[in-house]
Amino acid sequence: MIARNPEELPSLFAAAFNDGDPSGCYEPGAQPAELAGHLALTQEMTVVTRKVVTRGDLALLIVDWRIGDVTGMATDVARRGSDGGWRYAIDNPFGVEA
Repeated sequence: MIARNPEELPSLFAAAFNDGDPSGCYEPGAQPAELAGHLALTQEMTVVTRKVVTRGDLALLIVDWRIGDVTGMATDVARRGSDGGWRYAIDNPFGVEA
């Protein structure tokens, strides 16, 4: 699945995460090291998008997420690709907390 707008990306990411492979939600080389540890958790991921700010082909996303008892507020940057799909260019899962 490809996000056709940045607002779709968090929920598509959560669905792909819960299926075990969210790599298609990232630009090449953008997948964070923390993702492997998060994928090892067996609980389902849920997300609530707080804010999306879009300027041209870039978008800033602020997203609350939960995997069981682990929570965070991600601060992410997405970019529209040449195919029109939106993917994460920068994924900062713990925002300013990390």
